[in-house]
Amino acid sequence: MPPARPTRSARGPLSYRPEPGSIPTQPGVYRFRDPRGRVIYVGKAKNLRARLSSYFQDIANLHPRTATMVTTAASVEWTVVGTEVEALQLEYSWIKEFDPRFNVKYRDDKSYPWLAVTVGEEFPRVMVGRGAKKKGTRYFGPYSHAWAIRETVDILLRVFPMRSCSNGVFKRSAQVGRPCLLGYIDKCSAPCVGEVSAEEHRRIVDDFCEFMAGRTGPFVKRVQQEMYAASEAMEFERAARLRDDLGALNRALEKQAVVLGDGADADVIALAEDPLEVAVQIFYVRGGRVRGQRGWVADRVEEGETPELVEDFLLQLYAGAADETGDAIPREILVPALPPDVETFEQLLGDLRGAKVRIRVPQRGDKRSLQETVARNALQSLALHKTKRASDLTTRNQALAEIQEALELDEVPLRIECYDVSNLQGTEVVASMVVFEDGLARKSEYRRFVIRGVEGQNDVASMHEVITRRFRRLLDEQARTGQPDGTPGDPDGVDGVGGEGSGPMLVDPETGRPRKFAYAPGLVVVDGGPPQVAAAQRALDELGIDDIPVCGLAKRLEEVWLSPATGRAEDPVILPRSSEGLYLLQRVRDEAHRFAITHHRSRRSKSMVESVLDDVPGLGEVRRKTLLKHFGSLKKLRAATVEEIATLPGIGARTAAAIRDAVAAPAADGETGPTITAVNTATGEIEEA
Repeated sequence: MPPARPTRSARGPLSYRPEPGSIPTQPGVYRFRDPRGRVIYVGKAKNLRARLSSYFQDIANLHPRTATMVTTAASVEWTVVGTEVEALQLEYSWIKEFDPRFNVKYRDDKSYPWLAVTVGEEFPRVMVGRGAKKKGTRYFGPYSHAWAIRETVDILLRVFPMRSCSNGVFKRSAQVGRPCLLGYIDKCSAPCVGEVSAEEHRRIVDDFCEFMAGRTGPFVKRVQQEMYAASEAMEFERAARLRDDLGALNRALEKQAVVLGDGADADVIALAEDPLEVAVQIFYVRGGRVRGQRGWVADRVEEGETPELVEDFLLQLYAGAADETGDAIPREILVPALPPDVETFEQLLGDLRGAKVRIRVPQRGDKRSLQETVARNALQSLALHKTKRASDLTTRNQALAEIQEALELDEVPLRIECYDVSNLQGTEVVASMVVFEDGLARKSEYRRFVIRGVEGQNDVASMHEVITRRFRRLLDEQARTGQPDGTPGDPDGVDGVGGEGSGPMLVDPETGRPRKFAYAPGLVVVDGGPPQVAAAQRALDELGIDDIPVCGLAKRLEEVWLSPATGRAEDPVILPRSSEGLYLLQRVRDEAHRFAITHHRSRRSKSMVESVLDDVPGLGEVRRKTLLKHFGSLKKLRAATVEEIATLPGIGARTAAAIRDAVAAPAADGETGPTITAVNTATGEIEEA
């Protein structure tokens, strides 16, 4: 390989840009370094000149995270390689060596147990261990629980009586001339005292490894044949012992259910993503049975679609297998999306394994079903991870303290309200308000809004309207109760208790229920950037409210924008990606988005029913509302019979038949109807109905 070509400066991306024509067009790997010389990003390219030139265009045209990386860097250097496979290998080596901050890092926070067989020793030993792999040892797994694999090994030692003791026990037994307890109970062939030779013990070890590798059929058949032969020869004690061995094999196999009928060897990988984290799940299938499982949650430190995440994951998971046995790489790897350079990856992994490796996305059958199972595990893992973080009191307190410090708030925001707007091309505009108290969702305080004072697709005006309506109600409630600051209390002497840590809430003395908008938040969060924040602040200013801070969270970059009133509105607040405060703001924003989309879909379903019934003769607005109230949705109305429709007041048999024909009519193009999407105008996100 030619030596690396560095260029260095500290005045910005253009100042350390390589000279035109100095970058080669061959494949290679490049590194960006910061002013202190630390590697902050490693990448590979089929054409180094084309790839590196893309980093030095106008900053405004770059993805914001890429822009952050090139402005943080002070130099770039590259190394030319001969093939794309070499580029992959070098990229992995550099990522492992330098741990760059702008590369995705798949770090497992657990140490999973392996089943290890020390095949490099004269008398190999089977054991359960953790940590890095060593040469001269064959590994199986990893497994979810150490106790499960120990139980399986204990069962199999009856059939494959190989050594499982430590070196100290082995040497001591050899010195005294007596085997340990396992030798007396026939769970070890006792090579320490010469009961079997090294060659005989090696055959037992090889059989054990073959069984653990998934080739179980021949052993089961052989034990059956030996059992029947012993029975015919009237060696009933030996036949009974073989029967027990067969039962042990079957018990071991029962713990590993068959998931692939063709007996394939495969690693099944699934990802569950959100803007901050990626949950990874892997099922190790050998001989059609799940031999191990592994899963963790990794920080997501750069933007990328699923194919790019799969590429980074495969590189970090398998590229290090060159130092291990080929068993670490199966014949087939099932992924949720193909990496961009799938042929290169297949060639690299094939070279490491010494045989062909196929990477593909399963489309049907057992493999597709297994992929979906692994994906569900990944989703549950991510949800559990979030739940654990959200439910921990110390973590919640830390999150609120970080938000207070980052936004320079006077008090810890014990009550946070978040607002989101959703519409369908300017129609059926709705908004949501969600409430978090002490870092936990307070669903009884959620509110929905239907935006009526705004025409067309104008989410800024919609945000202004919803903030105005919510806080006008706050002022009205305060005026009624004589509590201008929204503090606890009631002139009639009726107090209620609010959420944990939020203090008492104002209660309506007539109904005994908390007043809907009586409690002022410590922080208002809007889903969006500077325009939405400015609209919310303007609404508060018009109402004369100057003691409630406002911020916005832009979903694409997770930037926190402050209101113009703070004097810090020009630049966003960037919270660390590992920040608990950012995680809490993200959860609040995502919950507001979910709640808005749910409301929007409900209203859209009702509006679809009304639009379908517009052309039915003799069916006016009152009868349409009666139908809507009774059936609730177009799906239920389509499932109703003419007789069921005719039972409603004011609807006869003829009108009921016309309604049935109208709702049952197919779309013009022969489909069941148009695809309808809900657009979150603050983020541009589109969701299908």
